[in-house]
Amino acid sequence: MRFLVAVTAALSAFSWLIGGPPAAAQPPPSPPGAECNYPNCVPGIQPNVVLGSYCSNTTYYVFGVTDWGRLVFCGSPRRYEPRWFRSPEMHGVKNEGDLCPALEGEVAQAPDGLFLTCIAKDGRSFWARGDQSAGGGNPPPQ
Repeated sequence: MRFLVAVTAALSAFSWLIGGPPAAAQPPPSPPGAECNYPNCVPGIQPNVVLGSYCSNTTYYVFGVTDWGRLVFCGSPRRYEPRWFRSPEMHGVKNEGDLCPALEGEVAQAPDGLFLTCIAKDGRSFWARGDQSAGGGNPPPQ
């Protein structure tokens, strides 16, 4: 599982290098009460983040955006001090335990600000805590 996450991260980084930053065009904000599926409707995204700089919270409200519009997240790989990294594709606000077919390795934020990542386990893909995803999380009930 960790190998797949590392390969996915490496491929994402490589695609950024080849393709450059993502296009500035984003979908319009979701109307109030509508489902949030994109970063532009996620509350608590920190502005003016410097990629690679230190950050403090790897559990709640971990997303930020650089001054040039790149989405980043606060993470702590291999027990080092947390830093801002380029974010995998973000799917807005989701609920921990909800299914997320075909989105493995991608991220979201729970309504309370919890960092979520989509993991595959026991033949299902579901949103699990992003700060504990290497361990597999708990699958949703059947």
